[in-house]
Amino acid sequence: MSQEKSKNTLINWDLVSVNPNDKNWDWKDLFCFWGVNIQSVIGFSLIASLYIIYNLNSFIVFFGTIIGSLLVYIFSNLIGKPSQKFGLPFVVLLRTSLGIRGAKYFGLIRSLVGIFLFGVQTYFLSKAFGYLIRIFLFSIDPSLLDQQIFLTFFLGLNIIDWTAIFVAIIFQGFLFNSGMNFNKKIINFSAVAVYLGMIIFFFSVLLNDVKLTSNAFLNILNLENFFDKSNLGPLITVIGTTFAYFSIVILSFGDFSRYVKSNNELKKGNLSLILNLIIFSFFALFIVAGVDIFLKQDPDNLSRILTNPTDMIGQIDNLLITNLVLLFIIISSASTNLIVNFIPSQYTLINLAPSSLTIKSASYIIMILGFTIGILWLTYLSQIGILSFIDTFGAFFGPLFGVMISDFYLIKKGVLNNKDIYSLESEGEYHYSAGWHIKGVYSLILGFIFTASTIWNPNLMFLQSYSWIIGGFVGGFVYYLLAKK
Repeated sequence: MSQEKSKNTLINWDLVSVNPNDKNWDWKDLFCFWGVNIQSVIGFSLIASLYIIYNLNSFIVFFGTIIGSLLVYIFSNLIGKPSQKFGLPFVVLLRTSLGIRGAKYFGLIRSLVGIFLFGVQTYFLSKAFGYLIRIFLFSIDPSLLDQQIFLTFFLGLNIIDWTAIFVAIIFQGFLFNSGMNFNKKIINFSAVAVYLGMIIFFFSVLLNDVKLTSNAFLNILNLENFFDKSNLGPLITVIGTTFAYFSIVILSFGDFSRYVKSNNELKKGNLSLILNLIIFSFFALFIVAGVDIFLKQDPDNLSRILTNPTDMIGQIDNLLITNLVLLFIIISSASTNLIVNFIPSQYTLINLAPSSLTIKSASYIIMILGFTIGILWLTYLSQIGILSFIDTFGAFFGPLFGVMISDFYLIKKGVLNNKDIYSLESEGEYHYSAGWHIKGVYSLILGFIFTASTIWNPNLMFLQSYSWIIGGFVGGFVYYLLAKK
């Protein structure tokens, strides 16, 4: 069927099976993929905080993050295999378990969360652009920033902030709407560039005083009372925190695994998450410990430990290092935004209107909505507790995963009808009841209730790090009981 000749079709050339010639991702590309996922400012701060701020046994943190990443590895293999095998994105595979209309509207939840977080991330990305603009103006004339034009604010943003957020949205939109082959180049470049930046930062800290910084790092490593039973609770917490950090990527991992050459490459590439975690943790800890030991020489900083890179460069009187770190923050933040928010939102938006939207038009929608969210974040959205509602929408992700996995592996035994997955005919295998698979929807809602309760019920909030897994298990188990013959 020609997409151009039909105004009502489920076929879209961005949603059909990947051409075998475009299945060109190998384990090295997935190494970069997982590298980008952990190289964000949030990832840096999280790793450093677990080891340093919360006063946990360092080897408990190490093993907790490794076990958490192993869970991510297992779940990513499960959700990634069907997409790799059939070359289909997450939202198209969702049609098999929720129906062609169920997938359209429940898949849209991924877009809503992704677009919102894209806008918020764009706001924080714009701060790095804003710092660079201010540094540039200050280097021209230190008194420039005291001019009235820079002291006038609208929606909490002055002219520099508005310029920065415009630059951030256009920068991302220009890069991200060229298709997956170009996106792969962005991901690979970003992973390598950020690791290179961390190496530069590492040596700049180390060479200031090799003995002092090395001792500061070694003092973090602590095996004392490693086997104490009181460490069990912190270990479980670290495992859950690590998994929760990566969980948003898992559901839509098929959007990337569909381009992987083989299932063996998929497994090897996903295993590289653990290697990334070890490498990144080493650099992050050494940098934080080294910077902290120098800052502690100033009496005003004795009680502070900085784990955010932007806070660190604010305390380091080195313009070159500051500019380099800001540049690497821009690269890492933009590429993380691409993987976690932009690409999944593209596919789920296209699935909403397959005959009307393309990669480019979906990108423009994301850019416009993301820009609106970004400019309203500081003065309005961040003040009304909207993140709780976004977390509630995200509570569908675990159950969606569970229903899809149960359907593919336990009910359909890995078999997929590629023709009917694009069929609007009532006789189609995935048409179910007017396009909705009621058993799948019921299982999804039941799983959602369990997951959302960890957000809204104060007595269950201690389970929030594991809410994704709980929802996935409940949704998948209920679906299996209802759908098995």
